[in-house]
Amino acid sequence: MMKPLFEVKSIDRKFYEKRLRDWLPDKIIDIHTHIWLKTFEKRKGPGMKARTVSWPSMVADQNSVEDIVETYELMFPGKSVTPLIFASLSGPKYFDAANDYVRRSSQKHEFPALIFSDPRWDASDLERRIQKNCFLGIKSYLTMSPVYLPTAEIRIFDYFPRHQLELMNRHGWIVMLHIPRDGRLRDPVNLAQMLEIEERYPDLQLIIAHVGRAYCPEDIGNAFKVLAKTKKMCFDISANTNAVAFQRLLETVGPRRVLFGSDMPILRMRTRRICENGVYINLVPKGLYGDVSGDSHMREVEGSAAEKLTFFMYEELAAFQRAARAVGLARADIKDVFFNNADRIIRNARQGRKNK
Repeated sequence: MMKPLFEVKSIDRKFYEKRLRDWLPDKIIDIHTHIWLKTFEKRKGPGMKARTVSWPSMVADQNSVEDIVETYELMFPGKSVTPLIFASLSGPKYFDAANDYVRRSSQKHEFPALIFSDPRWDASDLERRIQKNCFLGIKSYLTMSPVYLPTAEIRIFDYFPRHQLELMNRHGWIVMLHIPRDGRLRDPVNLAQMLEIEERYPDLQLIIAHVGRAYCPEDIGNAFKVLAKTKKMCFDISANTNAVAFQRLLETVGPRRVLFGSDMPILRMRTRRICENGVYINLVPKGLYGDVSGDSHMREVEGSAAEKLTFFMYEELAAFQRAARAVGLARADIKDVFFNNADRIIRNARQGRKNK
């Protein structure tokens, strides 16, 4: 018998059985997952490393499609989980290899998928790549912005140019947006451009990843007051354990615009996230992820503190559960967040492929 991908401890089983199994619906769609092979690991473009945090790479050196299937089997016994898949970070030179792996994995397992897009592609090139490979939209990242731009000055349109958004709008395809800038969700430039996308491109399906990276209460600012004006954009809760942000989100946009996402494989990490002075810190067992001293978002703990740590996945779900109970979500609302909303978006994107 093959060794499992990672260990599931007694504390994990108890956490899932007592707090999550009965609360979660039987069918789940994970709207935010990365797959890649370690052969792509060093194929990154200039300037990419300096614009990203290092800790996600400590969790897994690859996440094959088989790995993600096994992850769900280990973490969600008794549930059926379908991921929306896309590539992890790769330099422009190697996009074809990374996206082709996603395409093949999508076809093999019948998983919906997004193309990891390059802002340098013109609309016709992007359309051809999406149509040819049966993708349902685009995912990109601030690392794809021109290298001469300081990280703090990157804007959404630097890696999601308007000609690509116009294409997504014409087809009703998905745009998975990880917003940039140090201010995260509270940043006024981010908020203005998010509103502009909804106004100018009303038919694309915009998903704001990680609740706009509002990982700590200090990341929120007046964002939800501004976002109360929106009518369509959706938000996934991936890699976030901020119950305050979840509750404010639910109160502002309602449960039909909130989506479960994980950001796999990093939610395999054994951790509990805390905030100190507006900065998130992942508490992890000493020695489990190698030398973490160079990353300000990581802190090791030992003894009983380490033994109590469960999966990042379960911590995210427990935080959302607290928010859901605080606003009084019904069972049907939970099913919307964990399945129906994503199913609707994916069906609409597939219909857009047929109609255009």
